[in-house]
Amino acid sequence: MSTPRVLVVDDQAIDRKLLTYHLQPEGYAVEVAEDGMEAWEILSADPDRFCVVLLDRTMPRMDGMEVLARIKADERLRTLPVIMQTALSRREEMLEGIRAGAYYYLTKPYDAEMLRSVVRTAIEDYRRYRDLQAEVRKGTDTLRLMREAIFAFRTVEQAHDLGMLLANTCPNPTATVVGLTELLVNAIEHGNLGITYEDKTRLSSAAEWTREVERRLALPENAAKQAVVSFERTDDRIRFLIRDQGAGFDWQRYLHVDPQRAFDTHGRGIAMANRLSFSQLEYRGCGNEVVGTIQLPGTRVIPSR
Repeated sequence: MSTPRVLVVDDQAIDRKLLTYHLQPEGYAVEVAEDGMEAWEILSADPDRFCVVLLDRTMPRMDGMEVLARIKADERLRTLPVIMQTALSRREEMLEGIRAGAYYYLTKPYDAEMLRSVVRTAIEDYRRYRDLQAEVRKGTDTLRLMREAIFAFRTVEQAHDLGMLLANTCPNPTATVVGLTELLVNAIEHGNLGITYEDKTRLSSAAEWTREVERRLALPENAAKQAVVSFERTDDRIRFLIRDQGAGFDWQRYLHVDPQRAFDTHGRGIAMANRLSFSQLEYRGCGNEVVGTIQLPGTRVIPSR
């Protein structure tokens, strides 16, 4: 596995040195940019070079919000995680960054352990997304001839397989696979198996989470539980309906990243699906049913009812 490359963007030399000091011992290759303009030149010249960007908000020439807007508008960089670093910790500034696509946040002065944890999480998320996108590129255009289908699935592995398969029915499979897979995994993890947000916070490592998923799958009360995804293509849109057998959840909290959860190491999947993968995302009832709609190119977006 190649060494993860981190781009640190900050106009303050002391902050660039401090971040490099904390991150290099973790095995990361750290490069720096002194302002937003330099950062954008580096990123646009080699979009696949970095696994994460640590981005200062206030800088000369081009500020962090402008860099963030350019990253999220560029198809090559859209899924690149951006950790917004700022001395501004008021809720409105955090909201502005989160709405623009900064799903990870750090405030100055830095807590070294929090810094390492957030960077590690962002890189793990990005590598998972890139692996999904690499697999989906192997798909075949033949799947785009499919008009309707229904699939039942029970495990996280089956959710991943279905996400990659069904993404190939869409005009932009590498964007779709990220959010679609998150929704399918949620149907198993949070839906059928009842793993709560607090449970996942407690399961601090991927190994612990995997063991807990396997333990709950083996419980007698979960043996017959399945989730279902239905696919429908019409002339103007593609629709995925995902239904699980869980008790539902307070989905309104997760359509967007809440500033109160901006420092957590998980909980961004639904927000990413809502922003990156679907034209519309609609939860129904108690939250155990979700419809993701992709408007096909050249057609009018149909408003939710």
